Formats: sequence, C-alpha cells, structure tokens
Amino acid sequence: MHEMIAHRHRFQHLLAGVEGRPAIPTAIAHPCDEAAVAAAVEAAEEGLIAPIFVGPLAKMHAAAERAGVELAPYRVVDAPHSHAAAAQAVALVKSGQARLLMKGSLHTDELMHAVCADGGLRTDRRLSHVFLLDVPRYARLLLVTDAAINIAPTLMQKRDIVQNAIDLAHIVGVARPKVAVLSAVETITPALPSTVDAAALCKMAERGQITGGVVDGPLAFDNAVSALAAHEKGIVSEVAGAADILVVPDLESGNMLAKQLTFLADAEAAGVVMGAQVPIILTSRADTLRARIVSCAIAVLIAQAAKRPAAATTAVT
Repeated sequence: MHEMIAHRHRFQHLLAGVEGRPAIPTAIAHPCDEAAVAAAVEAAEEGLIAPIFVGPLAKMHAAAERAGVELAPYRVVDAPHSHAAAAQAVALVKSGQARLLMKGSLHTDELMHAVCADGGLRTDRRLSHVFLLDVPRYARLLLVTDAAINIAPTLMQKRDIVQNAIDLAHIVGVARPKVAVLSAVETITPALPSTVDAAALCKMAERGQITGGVVDGPLAFDNAVSALAAHEKGIVSEVAGAADILVVPDLESGNMLAKQLTFLADAEAAGVVMGAQVPIILTSRADTLRARIVSCAIAVLIAQAAKRPAAATTAVT
C-alpha cells in the first residue's frame, strides 16, 4: 500500500499568489445560471476579476436573483442569445476592455467558435485545455491535457498541447516540468499510434521543437505516477514516477482520467485554456464554486505573467 500523502492545499498556494494584485477585467459569456453568476461575483469579491457580464439581461438578472447576488456593482452588456454573447465577449477582449474570457452557461463549442472565428483570439499556437489537479495521494500538482478541446489531436497539435502545458507549469511555479506522454504500454507499438506519437514528441523535445521541460513516453499511467511501478517494469526515466504533466492520447481518455481523479480520488480540479491571445476560463456545470475560483486565479496568474518579464516563482509542490 502507498502511504497516504498529506493534502498540502496546493490550490491555496496559488490563491495566495494573486492576493493583493489588481483585479483583471473579465468578459463572461452568457452567465445565465446560478453557478456561473455566483462564481463570477465570488471571484470579484475575492479581488481576482472585474467581471463584465455579457448575455440576455433578463436571464442574467434572474440567475443572479436565484443565486442571491447583485449585478448592480458590475458592468452588464446585453446580448440576445448565447451565440451573440460569445461574440460580444470576444469583442470586448479584442478591444482591450477585458483581459480574460470566461465561459458562462453556454456550450463550450459555442464559445470556442467565437474564439476561433476570423478576427477572434487565435494565435499561431493550437488551443488546448489543461486541468490542474491537487490529488491527495500524489506528491505534486498534476496537470492533465487535453481533456476538453482537441478530440483526436495530430502529432503537431500534440506538440502545441505539450508546449502549452509546459508554459502553464512554469507560470504556476514548476521550473522544469516532467512531461509523461501516456499510452497503454511503454514500448513503441505501431498498432497503437499514440506510442509512435509519444516517441516523436520525445525526439521533438530533444531537438528543441518543445522547450522548457523534460518529455518521456510512451508511458502507461501507473509508470508515469508511481516510481515503484516504473521500477518493476525496469523503466529508467527522469519522468517515470514523478510526472508533473500527463499528456493523454485523445479527449476521451483525458476527460475520463481527470474526472476519475476528481470523483474517485478526491482530487480538486481547476482548468484553463491555453494558446489563445488571453487565458480562457472554461468551467463545467459540475464544477464546485472553489474549482471555478481557482480556475479564475490561474487565469489571473497567466495574464499577470504576460505583463511582466520572466522571473523566478515559488514552486507548487
């Protein structure tokens, strides 16, 4: 049996890292349910964001009333429906009136359509989602990617997914993140294309196409997070048993992995979309209020990092 690792409240460490800093204007697309409105107001009261509520006025005010909060202190922008709200929220970012984008109660693909439209928020980097998980049985903060946007990424898309996760790891204080590219086995097996992609990603890291971390794979999940499992398989690797980042083969496996850790292993989860012109807070209706707040805090850290020169940060362990 593995000894239970004391929960060290790594998310509290991240929240402490944004205390006392100016709130960041945040466009919230179609916040028309209680959870979305309450989370935005709570994040504002914590001093993390200055929310701009974008959506149908009547629906947003009704949601606020059900949530027991007031929208009067905040800017509210009328938009007739979810598609228009997404487009208007993106426009607020493009115009510089907001520096963060947050999903309300619309579908993810509606928001991403506005982000990726001509004149939206795309860059030359592929967009990808990163879950940050504080798992009680694991000795470090764990990043899982991509479990929300890229359904079946190509090799070059995986390159961006890996780089986005490494960049985020740096921002939350992991100076040299260890990246495990996951598959079902540890050997290169042509019948499992994910193993071939994993090997290629490792070579790309060696040749400078991926920078800022150490990449190894293919690794099965147990070998990525358990030094004992890696030893029993005879795997000699700096990453095995100590991964900071888990790169999954596809969205289905990543989504299941992140939710299994959350619902069966008592992990706290937060998440953000990387690769756009600004961080995107992509919450789920199943998220707790704390998860939404921590997601806001992570996005704030990213936005602040983009506004200042590179500097040493305190590692989250």
